[in-house]
Amino acid sequence: MKVTEAAASQIRDILARAEKPVAGVRVGLEKGGCAGMSYQMDLAHEVAKGDEVIDTPGGRVLIDPKAVLYLLGSEMDFVVDKLSAKFVFKNPNEVSSCGCGESVQLAPAKTS
Repeated sequence: MKVTEAAASQIRDILARAEKPVAGVRVGLEKGGCAGMSYQMDLAHEVAKGDEVIDTPGGRVLIDPKAVLYLLGSEMDFVVDKLSAKFVFKNPNEVSSCGCGESVQLAPAKTS
């Protein structure tokens, strides 16, 4: 997964504001929503066994091992517009998304 400069900068800010020392930001997927899955992000206090680790200028991004095949080839960005500021994922494994934009349907990446 690629992390843009804007996302790395936001990760740096989030980690700097953490109340306790953290290992990074963990990205995963959870089942739910209209389309079946949604992206999940949390502060990670340690690197878990099996985490994929991406070191960025802003800090570490840890990919939950259950999400790796769904996130291969993705780009994580941070976008600010007039009404919101949020992390967004450009994911080539996305099959569809719901109308509200809160969940997606993903297929595992084909590995060869």
